[in-house]
Amino acid sequence: MSAGASDSHEEWGHNYFNYFTETEEHFQQARGSGLFLLSPVDWALIEAWKNAGVPLEAVLRGIDQAFEKWRASKRSKLQSINSLTYCAQAVMAEAQAMASAGVGGSEEPAVAAAPFTLEELEAYLGRNIRALQEAGYMEAAAALGGLRDGASGYYARLEELEQRLTAIEEKMTALARTRQSEEDGFADRRELDLQLRPYRSRMTAEQLAMLEKQFLERRLLERAKLPRLSLFYLR
Repeated sequence: MSAGASDSHEEWGHNYFNYFTETEEHFQQARGSGLFLLSPVDWALIEAWKNAGVPLEAVLRGIDQAFEKWRASKRSKLQSINSLTYCAQAVMAEAQAMASAGVGGSEEPAVAAAPFTLEELEAYLGRNIRALQEAGYMEAAAALGGLRDGASGYYARLEELEQRLTAIEEKMTALARTRQSEEDGFADRRELDLQLRPYRSRMTAEQLAMLEKQFLERRLLERAKLPRLSLFYLR
């Protein structure tokens, strides 16, 4: 692997494994409440940003910009910011500004090492295989078993492993959707609408569609008792 490729791999690992935790902690700090818990919609929004390739630095800058604007307004004396969706517009503005300036991501030093051991990776894959088998998703379980058998090789190629896990999860999600009842689907959409109602005016149609997709997929897998396969969930 060339030096450039190595740097790219290390930057991917740093940004990927820190994306959720740094976003959560930064929002809590900006809000001034470390005990504040993000909602399911907030987590879906973070995942949507990650999947869309929004740089972590743009997310953190956007949160800061949103809170600065809020504190300068009269509303800050009457109410608090209780959802990350309040920052969605500012985050996308920062992402567009960084793209226009040719900035690719955070300037923080990259972290080469995986934040988990090979044994932890094998155990994680094993737990997910058992969960898939219990839920009756045997094809996905078999595909995951193949990755577990080659875990020692994939441990040095985590980006490729993540891509393969994503492909399995997409097929698993598509199958789960065919098994979902109409009533469950309606209940999930109603919950999403209630949580988003105060913030819809602050988001574009594209942002709303992206968030809706991510939220409904998360709810779908939760109802079906299916595991998330991404390496991010290896905690």
